[in-house]
Amino acid sequence: MAEILPLVEARLRSALGEPDARADVTFLGTDRIQVLRFLDGDIVRYATLGMSGAPMADPTSPLADPVKGPRAELILSVRVGIADTDQVLRPLAVLAASPQVEGLIVTPGASLDLGEPLWTGAPFTSVLVAEPGGLVEDLELDEPMDPVRFLPLLPMTHNEAAWKRVRGAQELQERWLTHGTDLRDPQRTSVPLD
Repeated sequence: MAEILPLVEARLRSALGEPDARADVTFLGTDRIQVLRFLDGDIVRYATLGMSGAPMADPTSPLADPVKGPRAELILSVRVGIADTDQVLRPLAVLAASPQVEGLIVTPGASLDLGEPLWTGAPFTSVLVAEPGGLVEDLELDEPMDPVRFLPLLPMTHNEAAWKRVRGAQELQERWLTHGTDLRDPQRTSVPLD
């Protein structure tokens, strides 16, 4: 883990610039998770650092492979100045720790639910994990390790999360696109789902 995280942070810095803030969060029995904040004009991006230190393991496997397996970090992008989104630091760290705590393998198309708002007053309690590669390119590691993927998180309202469970991630993303939904708006309402 110690040798991977500096490479991950370097990749984040090369893609997003210098972080203007960082927070450390530690949960009992887990490795430390950091959340870095990057300002880019009217967009603030929060990126986890620490989730990729160990590969995500299949919870049904009797032994976790310490080298092979998927690795990822999470990135959330929102508009600045509309809501106090810095409160998302701990919830993001909770999501990043979920592979260690709950044995989850976080992949594109998955829903991650916190059961509480991402920040005070947020209409979102869950996120959709989007496809990597657009904002931050995968970080290749030495064989036999899997690359680190940087997974964007798209906040979902309660209704959108319920609709996604029935119809799937692809249909929800198509609906957002059809309606021109600003997924970076921290106070947006649910997309029409009828």
